[in-house]
Amino acid sequence: MSVESFDPDAAKRRVSQKDLSRLLEAAGALDDPNFGLSKAEIVDLAGLARHPEVDWQAPLAALTDADIIALLRFFTLAEGAFAGWNAGAKSPVIVMAAALRQRGAYPADLTAWIKANTDNRFLPYGNLMDRL
Repeated sequence: MSVESFDPDAAKRRVSQKDLSRLLEAAGALDDPNFGLSKAEIVDLAGLARHPEVDWQAPLAALTDADIIALLRFFTLAEGAFAGWNAGAKSPVIVMAAALRQRGAYPADLTAWIKANTDNRFLPYGNLMDRL
């Protein structure tokens, strides 16, 4: 009899290149209705709006600072625009902001923009209890 081990990372959804490309397109269309996403895409991509269940580390490592900022703005606005996208302290915005800070590329005015465009009190820093 053997005991299997549980790897929590194995259960995470991976961000496919197709998903990433579509999200970056939507991030470039913030003034368009539904950011240019179809209803089916909104439903399909909603699963990427919660960072503990999604592996955002690998895709972010391959993106430019400008792309991360665009995605961060998209997810900030999408959370308020689409049902099922509200993530609270699990928002990928938190992971994206941390990646920018780690790179030394976090714009000085970005926190003010985030706060002005969301009701999510956890953005951009996350839950204080998670950081302790």
